[in-house]
Amino acid sequence: MPAVSVIVPVYNAEKFLQACVDSVRAQTFTDWELLLIDDGSRDGSPALCDACAVEDDRIRVFHQENGGVSTARNLGLSAAQGTCIAFLDADDRYDPRFLSTLWSEMERTGADAAACAHWNIWPDGEKQSERTLPAGEYRGEELQRRVVAPLLGERLRQPVFNGFMWRYLYRTELIRENQVAFAGAYLEDELFLLAYFSCAHSLAVTEEPLYFYYCNPASATHRYMPGFLGTFRAYLERKEALARKYGLEGLCPGWRENTAWSGLLIAVGNEFAPGSTKSVQERQRAVQELCGLPEFSRAISTLTPEGLGRNKQIVADLVRGRHYFLLTQMYRLKNHL
Repeated sequence: MPAVSVIVPVYNAEKFLQACVDSVRAQTFTDWELLLIDDGSRDGSPALCDACAVEDDRIRVFHQENGGVSTARNLGLSAAQGTCIAFLDADDRYDPRFLSTLWSEMERTGADAAACAHWNIWPDGEKQSERTLPAGEYRGEELQRRVVAPLLGERLRQPVFNGFMWRYLYRTELIRENQVAFAGAYLEDELFLLAYFSCAHSLAVTEEPLYFYYCNPASATHRYMPGFLGTFRAYLERKEALARKYGLEGLCPGWRENTAWSGLLIAVGNEFAPGSTKSVQERQRAVQELCGLPEFSRAISTLTPEGLGRNKQIVADLVRGRHYFLLTQMYRLKNHL
């Protein structure tokens, strides 16, 4: 049995996959298996996955019909043989010391998880490190306060505690005993972290940036998503279910309104995103209708967002003032509509 199972969901990732796999094979920590989960790719990814498995018997490949990233990762979780679990996206890479450093942190502290910082890398080559938390050990109440509470209810004030689940090393036993799994295609990593750390008792953190996250301006978050409202509502339902399951209701009062505001700001931006066939007037009406929906109107009337980034703060202020025409004109200039 390997010490660590690395799970990589693969969907049409032919351009990036070899570098991703090579970054695992270059690990100074060698007791690993790599699970490549081909999620119904339509490019050369399936053949490339199979070729990688031929080259290294620590690599196992699974092919499935396209079901989304959550089903791919869940397949990896069910098939993993390692004592610990790590995740890697097919268009990203590990630093050669990623596994060895996080494994050593867990061994040294006995923690239920270990985390590192990561590099944000943009297409022009610019990069910036982003830490998870200050280096140290987080246990019990402090873990709840520094990880669980912000994941549940502080999704607005900067800096937001990002739900990047690939920055961690997890204990397989804890995942399986508590049936922690992925669901949906929107912030599924954030919900996975919320569930895992609602069960975990400790986390060891290093500030070394050991993961290379390649920022993609063409990703889904930058394109118009016609079904976003339904997707957000499904996410909110799953989050409410986790809050009930783990008794988190009193941990962060007002978390629903905070989460709704976060979703509303994304929904507003989505209405003005490239790819929509709506006219400018239709987009303005759509935003006004969004703001009138129960979950969003309640958040608008009961919570005043503060501490956002400059652009989001402007949007929030315009929404609260019901200045929909000014909001539309701002987005027209910004997105050249």
